[in-house]
This record gives sequence, C-alpha cells and structure tokens, in this order.
Amino acid sequence: MKIGLIRHGSTSWNKEKRAQGGSDIPLDDEGTEQAARLSTRLKKETWDALYSSPLKRAVQTAEVAAKELNIGFQLDDRLQEVGGGQIEGTTETERIEKWGENWRDLELGREPLEDVLKRCRSFIEDLMEKHPGQHVLVISHGGIISQIIQMLDSAHVKEETMKNTSVSEVVFRDNEWSCEPFNCTRHLDV
Repeated sequence: MKIGLIRHGSTSWNKEKRAQGGSDIPLDDEGTEQAARLSTRLKKETWDALYSSPLKRAVQTAEVAAKELNIGFQLDDRLQEVGGGQIEGTTETERIEKWGENWRDLELGREPLEDVLKRCRSFIEDLMEKHPGQHVLVISHGGIISQIIQMLDSAHVKEETMKNTSVSEVVFRDNEWSCEPFNCTRHLDV
C-alpha cells in the first residue's frame, strides 16, 4: 500500500504567516497554480483513491487533482488541520504581543496532541482496511501530515515546515512503513 500525503496549495494567510488551523481559508491564485502543477505530476502516476480534508484550501486542491486524475474524492473530517484555538488568524508577532514570548506553553484552546494522534491513527487504520495494496492520495494540512508521517515512520521526519502542495509518500511493505520522498515539490520547479 502507498499513501501520497499532500499539503494543500498556498493561501493568503500562508503568505502573511497567520496560523490557519481550522479556519476555512481558500486558495489564493498561487495556490490554484500550485494545484494545477501538482495534478500534472500526479497524472503520470497511478492512484486508486483520493481523500481530502473538508476545509476549502484542501478541497480546492483535491478538486483540481481529481479532475486531472479522473477520479472522485471523499471528504474526511479527521484530515482537518490541527485546531489552533485562540491563535488562529494571528501571526507570531501578534501572539508574542498578546500572550508573551512563552505563548507556546499556554493552552489557548488548541487541540490536544492526543486527540490529533487518535484521529490520524483512526484514519490510517480505515485506509488500510478499505484499500489494501492500493495507492491512495490524501490532501490535508501540514500539521496533520507531519503527525501521520511521524506516527508511521519517525526516522524520516525532519524538523521542517511542510511546503504547499508537497508530496510525501509512505509505503507499507514487509509489515513496516517507510517514507520517501518527503516534502517534495519538484513539480513546482518546472
């Protein structure tokens, strides 16, 4: 089984470095172009199914990919970005001004990591049951993709931000997961 984990295209909040979390922000023009380039890359490969977060930025990316691949896609709430609570819509500077340098130590209504891991684990287990031996695309968000990769193959997780429309593939072979490529955006270099 192979799972292609893809972060949505860019949004205006990405450019402003605002925490998006569960906020429903659409793609900007660059994000739409990124989705088109991603779809051209994916068309050269074989994919059996496509799942997406229900947030606009992921759905818009999935729509472009699904059209190019000529497959439908399913929305799954478990793929929504990690809930940011009070930090959503703010920049790092605004967070420091409002809550101080140690704002990360405050709870601020953010989704607990245990809850994030629980929904990621549940989603992967369902995929393995429904799509054994298949190639499945998942369009989601940086926080969720990082957690899924960490959960499946922590050796390949790097401390870097997932790039917009990046592709990370995890393959289940010989009873273990491995990730290669990780955070790849070669389709944007064309």
